[in-house]
Amino acid sequence: MLTTTYSEVWNLDIFFNGGSHSEELEKFLVQTEACIIGFEAKVNAWVPNNSPADIQDLKELLSDLEQAAKKLTEAGAFIGCLLAQNTKDKKAYSLDAKVTSLGAVFQTALGALDHHLSTFNDDIWKQIMASDSLKELSFVLTESREKAKDKLSKEEEALISMLEVDGYHSWGQLYDLIVSKIKVPFVENGEEIQLSVGQAFNKFSNPDREVRAAVFKGWEHAWENQTDVLAKTLNHLAGFRLSVYQKRGWEDVLKEPLSINRMEKVTLETMWAVISEHKQKLVDYLERKAKLLGLEKLSWFDLDAPYGKTETKVSYQEGAEFIEKNFALFGEKLADFTKNAFRDRWIEAEDRPGKAPGGFCTYLPENEQSRIFMTYSGTPSNVSTLAHELGHAFHSYAMQGVPFLNCNYSMNVAETASTLAEMIVSDAAVKNAKDEEEKLVLLDDKIQRTVALLMNIHARFLFETRFYEERKLGNVSADRINELMLTAQKEAYGDALEEYHPLFWASKLHFFITDVPFYNFPYTFGYLFSLGIYARALEEGQGYEEKYIALLRDTASMKVEDLAQKHLQVDLTQKDFWEKAVRICLDDIDEFLELTKSK
Repeated sequence: MLTTTYSEVWNLDIFFNGGSHSEELEKFLVQTEACIIGFEAKVNAWVPNNSPADIQDLKELLSDLEQAAKKLTEAGAFIGCLLAQNTKDKKAYSLDAKVTSLGAVFQTALGALDHHLSTFNDDIWKQIMASDSLKELSFVLTESREKAKDKLSKEEEALISMLEVDGYHSWGQLYDLIVSKIKVPFVENGEEIQLSVGQAFNKFSNPDREVRAAVFKGWEHAWENQTDVLAKTLNHLAGFRLSVYQKRGWEDVLKEPLSINRMEKVTLETMWAVISEHKQKLVDYLERKAKLLGLEKLSWFDLDAPYGKTETKVSYQEGAEFIEKNFALFGEKLADFTKNAFRDRWIEAEDRPGKAPGGFCTYLPENEQSRIFMTYSGTPSNVSTLAHELGHAFHSYAMQGVPFLNCNYSMNVAETASTLAEMIVSDAAVKNAKDEEEKLVLLDDKIQRTVALLMNIHARFLFETRFYEERKLGNVSADRINELMLTAQKEAYGDALEEYHPLFWASKLHFFITDVPFYNFPYTFGYLFSLGIYARALEEGQGYEEKYIALLRDTASMKVEDLAQKHLQVDLTQKDFWEKAVRICLDDIDEFLELTKSK
């Protein structure tokens, strides 16, 4: 059987040939700007009659909105790929700034449109939403209408959007620039080399503790050197948000992230409560892991350490084929989609200097294609990450044919498809282990992600909520930010570690992302929510794929509580669902503890 050899470098030329210096891209940005300005002009010129006669005007505005949004998304996604593959691409940085400016104009126009929607009489609005041509968009349009009622005047919101360009988003861009210049010293084969943060981060999963400790020492020092400017950056980001919240009369800093994620606060509180009640089992695992590694306690740089001395390396080709094989057991559509993604070079996985840290999946709607970014070094964790990002891409694929305005799913459900895809692969790896030792290695790798999502993310959430409360009172010093992070980590990890990472707030991009506030709890929600779906899929077998796709297609058209009720018949505000989801995680730990009790 002939196997296609997959490239580890993605194909971006299919979108715009020539990268950041592409003439096609330059023309596309001109077209994008024209679409946005045209949409803005039509919105500003619209004077609703507050009657069903407004339906036609609204349809035309929504058509223009979709065209502008697609082009802006396409441009932003492509330029984001350029910046990720080469952090020294100066032209890409200037293009990114251009797209940010266009985005501000677009957001201003959206705000004006939402304001128009908020002026409709409730009875008239119901009639408009009941019309055949707009019924399908009733959830998102009504959502926008209600949010507009909760904001400032159209003029004030427009001013905020314009000020965001240089007073908010630019701080996030500054963070990216700072990170691109950070180097972590590391001695290899007797010579000191300078690692990018992405390369350094990958070494935290090295089986040699001396390597991990050495990298962590250099890592801490590198971030400490930037503490003052990064603390200033974080303070300004939070300060801008809090100033806007104050003007709008929003007292709870979670109001916006919860609204964005279309979930109730009681759901979030219930989820964290259940997780906290089961923390001891996670602590038991960390204590056993320390014993197996010959340590009194694990340190931060040991959390991703592989179990034992096994140095299993999985080539990119082997990883890809393993993913394809096991996705096929879930469903034909997922498997075929994945083969096409590998074949058509949707994935940037090469381990080389100059790349940004981390991984992501981005969607380019004009071409109906995704692109996946990561740095693949051959670990089992890398295979899981690759499956995770392919899950994101499949989510976008599953949404094809859904109106574009109904495709803006929030971050918490965005993690659903990715985590489920990751579970398929990690479960398969454990089940296919050739012996008990390999099974333990793979089981440990799987549990590491549970620890990350139930403990690390919890630490981020605790830190960020407390930081924002202190920021309300004024600037928070770098030393105090370190204290807040250290306290949050000790609480989230049940004080199970020897050494923590107080500078984690500086090294983690998610605290500096301006598109979405509180870039943390949606990961945990998505993880546990997907476990519930995964359990249902195992119960129903291969025929579940169509039901799964139906759920994905609804992810941007209702609140998460309604989504869960409709497709899973569960109540997310109650503990039952979360207890079952956490129990799935704890089963892995129980098996690990049982297999290692005599070691």
